[in-house]
Amino acid sequence: MATAIHPSSPPGANQGTHEVFNQAPPLQGVDMYRSNVALVEAVQREGAAWIDEQASEIGRFAGSAEAIEMSRLANENTPVLRTHDRFGNRIDEVSYHPAYHHFMWASISHGLHCIPWSAQRPGAHAARAAAFMTISQAEGGHGCPISMTCAVVPSLRKQPELAAAWEPSLFSRSYDPRLIDPAEKKGITCGMSFTEKQGGSDLRANTTRAQPIGEGGAGGEYELTGHKWFCSAPMSDMFLITAQTEEGISCFLVPRVLPDSSRNRFYIQRLKDKLGNRSNASAEIELDGAWAQMVGEPGRGVATVVEMINHTRLDCVLGSAAGMRLGVALATHHCAGRAAFGKPLIEQPLMRNVLADLCIESEAATATAMRLARAYDEAHDDGQTGENGTQAQLFKRIATAVAKYWTCKRGPAHAAEALECLGGNGYVEESGMPRLYREMPVNSAWEGSGNVICLDVLRAIVKQPACLDAFVAELELAAGADERFDSHLARMKDELSSFDDAERRARKIVESMALALQGSLVVRHAPPAVADAFCASRLAGDAGLEYGTLPASCDFAAIVERGRAQIA
Repeated sequence: MATAIHPSSPPGANQGTHEVFNQAPPLQGVDMYRSNVALVEAVQREGAAWIDEQASEIGRFAGSAEAIEMSRLANENTPVLRTHDRFGNRIDEVSYHPAYHHFMWASISHGLHCIPWSAQRPGAHAARAAAFMTISQAEGGHGCPISMTCAVVPSLRKQPELAAAWEPSLFSRSYDPRLIDPAEKKGITCGMSFTEKQGGSDLRANTTRAQPIGEGGAGGEYELTGHKWFCSAPMSDMFLITAQTEEGISCFLVPRVLPDSSRNRFYIQRLKDKLGNRSNASAEIELDGAWAQMVGEPGRGVATVVEMINHTRLDCVLGSAAGMRLGVALATHHCAGRAAFGKPLIEQPLMRNVLADLCIESEAATATAMRLARAYDEAHDDGQTGENGTQAQLFKRIATAVAKYWTCKRGPAHAAEALECLGGNGYVEESGMPRLYREMPVNSAWEGSGNVICLDVLRAIVKQPACLDAFVAELELAAGADERFDSHLARMKDELSSFDDAERRARKIVESMALALQGSLVVRHAPPAVADAFCASRLAGDAGLEYGTLPASCDFAAIVERGRAQIA
């Protein structure tokens, strides 16, 4: 269908020597939820239909000119550390641009930090996932404290009396950025700090020490001394932090401000100068006798924080899927509004191939993210039964790592290709594409880089073989629907039939599992055009290594039209 190419300047504007035309208008005034057809369908499918209207409200905000401008401001005016006040007192405060606070207010007022725990409705994780993906298209950096505030709850509940004391404030839908006694605040946020210079993902290499005050033990008081290489969202009110005790690595709750309103001995050494995620602060911190309370059993710190880590890994998948969707929306919109060589870019065969490929990747990521979110709902509803747990828990355990690896790995290349669809326009900051490109790698690096995640998949299979059985059972729901999927599933099973040299092959194994999971979802739930193109290109190998190499049999027009974000 032909698309009119409109002048991008208002009538009568003074253009000097020329008239500006053949430039796509801004992508604003669009509902970023409703226009994401694959997401809307997944919300219905995964049991979260009750969030539909609220997600649309968030979508209208995310696609507004106001949100686009605030995202620019929040990222161009990065957080600033003030270690001392003008009298020389140590204060360790981070100042953010008001635009960042506005996004925090928007997400918290909609409950994106607490819906899974406070909503008391079926499909709460899936509902929150859809809303989180929608607002993340507007601004990704603020999602870090939103994610951690949501993710801390299952770990905090390892110490019931601490959960009872902190959850009411964590579940508040009021955003209060003041650094004061949490008991006096309208609402609070949570951060975490596990990694150290010498250890990275190897938390057992931590050297930060915890000294008991009195008897110590689970729920007991401690003083923490040491250094943390990464501390996410350092202006949060409370943190989960790991440290060594006589029993081994343990987990602690560390407040920024103590009940007497004095500042805890939690010192910010510097803010990280990051590639992306620039609206959000990440810091190096020093703990010099910081007051803390143990969460969970002594020496069981890794086991205590693993649920928080898993929930933040889920959000890495959601964030990458959101970034892919934004890339598709911007690329298809630009190509519909710009012509070259006599017709709109969106109608030109090679560009249409590229756009369709980007759309397929985005839809597969969205379907995977929402199915994973449903697994969290099912695991939460089922509770723990037996040594290995329920099918939902087993599937969640392995699918989280598989989806985190593949979706987050695909993100940066997807953003680069979407940027290139805009040509030179996409390479300049005003387009928003460079910010998207810089943002994408954080989801792959955070909460376990690619190698760490792949080894985690192998560990799950070895320690809990029932995890793999649950994963394969999910894939087999699509058996018989497409011969190409069936053949890939057989190859995946063959890849997993022997664990000889498995560590070297880990990335290949997890990639095969991820494609099988995505294939099973698109074959069952996506339109025939999308499912056929996915199976041909991703499973049957009828494509090249770059985007835009789909086979001629694909219905390019149908795929691109489904993926477009159209202004109402």
